[in-house]
Amino acid sequence: MEKLSQYIESLIFVSDQSIGFALLKESLENHFETKVDTDSIESAIDELIEKYQDEKFAIEIVEINNGFKFMTKGAYHGIVGAYIKIQSSRRLSTAALETLAIIAYRQPVVKSEMEKIRGVSCDYSVQKLLEKELVAISGRSEGPGRPLEYSTSDKFMEYFGLRDMSDMPKIKDFNIPDSQVGEPAPLEEVIAIPSEEISEVKEELNEELPPVLGPPSEEG
Repeated sequence: MEKLSQYIESLIFVSDQSIGFALLKESLENHFETKVDTDSIESAIDELIEKYQDEKFAIEIVEINNGFKFMTKGAYHGIVGAYIKIQSSRRLSTAALETLAIIAYRQPVVKSEMEKIRGVSCDYSVQKLLEKELVAISGRSEGPGRPLEYSTSDKFMEYFGLRDMSDMPKIKDFNIPDSQVGEPAPLEEVIAIPSEEISEVKEELNEELPPVLGPPSEEG
């Protein structure tokens, strides 16, 4: 099959985790709508492994966890580590913080609802929050077009020292000086949400929040 190795190369490249032989074979057969010879796939994989062993490439194909994955070669681990350190230490923008606050208090929430509250597009902010794994796609709305719904992630809970969502401060708590979300977590200094920045969306959130997530009534 012509250019089989290139097709396999693309599948390994786009896979977040190591991709197993069975999934490679199934993907190829679904695409070409015909059976693909096992020996041909194995030969193509061997060809790719040999190709990336050349020193002109900074990456290689490694067999790991019963599958194949692109990995950075050991000689470049230092520069990759420096990059990761810089990326992880960058603070979220005000727009991203506002979007995160909306998701936290309105979850599950669709992007159009975030944009209605903020008054501007949230595409970039949502993408950054997904990249930092502070939010995750949690399902689809039953509304027209069934848009994606977003919720906070387990990493969000860990960063801000929350046992569960009941630990989230009520909107009125942001009037208290030096208020914070839960107990300080090790990484909270890096991505903490300052109360003064969240207060920018306080009024809008207070109007939009459903009763179950809003401030408690006087009856308790």
